[in-house]
Amino acid sequence: MSKTSIATVQLPASAAKALKDLGDNLSLARQRRKESLRTWASRMAVSVPTLMRMEKGDPSVGMGVYATALWLMGRHSALPEVAAPALDLNALEQDIEAVRQRGRRLSRKPELLL
Repeated sequence: MSKTSIATVQLPASAAKALKDLGDNLSLARQRRKESLRTWASRMAVSVPTLMRMEKGDPSVGMGVYATALWLMGRHSALPEVAAPALDLNALEQDIEAVRQRGRRLSRKPELLL
């Protein structure tokens, strides 16, 4: 019996699709290089079944495996950009709302008499 992480079971559909698309792209990259599953898995230091799961976008495959595949195709430098603070629109919206809230609180404070 294998252990299933709650995080993989509750993976949002859009995130699951993104992983599947990533797996498809990594599979295509391997095939374009005319590399067999066995050879590519060996270069990645993983088993063929793990490589196959990664190429299907399996969320239980470790991030390091995906990173190694990206490294083999020369795309590992794109990884930090995935979570770059400047591209985190949700956090930006929260920051803007916090500034608005502070502005509202300040405008409601009575003027201090000197």
